[in-house]
Amino acid sequence: MQIHISREDEYLYQGKRKRLVEQLKEKGITSQAVLNTILKIPRHLFFDQSTERPALLDHAYSDKALKIGAGQTISHPFTVAFQTEKLNITKGDKVLEIGTGCGYQTAVLLEMGAKVFSIERQRELFDKTKIFLPLIGYKGAKLIYGDGYKGLPQFAPFDKIIVTAAAPYIPQDLLSQLVIGGILVIPLGEGEEQVMNVIIKKSGTEFVKQAFGKFKFVPMLQNKE
Repeated sequence: MQIHISREDEYLYQGKRKRLVEQLKEKGITSQAVLNTILKIPRHLFFDQSTERPALLDHAYSDKALKIGAGQTISHPFTVAFQTEKLNITKGDKVLEIGTGCGYQTAVLLEMGAKVFSIERQRELFDKTKIFLPLIGYKGAKLIYGDGYKGLPQFAPFDKIIVTAAAPYIPQDLLSQLVIGGILVIPLGEGEEQVMNVIIKKSGTEFVKQAFGKFKFVPMLQNKE
């Protein structure tokens, strides 16, 4: 991806991204491809633009979840890196993302060479992000306003599926839209914390599920609004 990096970004933010990457390595992220991607993407551009600039400068590259509008948040960098690492992306993978949000995770997937199809349920965020991502150089994703529980059967099957909101259960539609050997990464739970799960589809009826610790996400809601 070709992104225009301003002089301001070069001087003010690149050092902060390097420090963030070191923090992610200390927390256990080992994929160099994921770390290189986090190092490249200007995360400070993805926040709610009503945020005061000093706060943006202080927190854009901290390992924090911050508001992006419509009651939603941009995930902690560690969460983004962790989910991406578990997807085991290879160039050309067809990936379904549930919860476009501000587009940061979308940009990470695109940088890693994935063909991205992304669903956003919140109309406000969908309208904003479909314009914003191409403006900063990310033109390859297919963004759709819809219900993430239903997936995108018209574009299935997918090599990988990533869910970026807390699901109370694993939607059967998502499992059915995975290729054999495909990977679903999804946080499960309805409380304040959820357990990250990785599901590998072994056959049409056989799945292997692994749990990988607790995270915090906003709820995954059904139906469009």
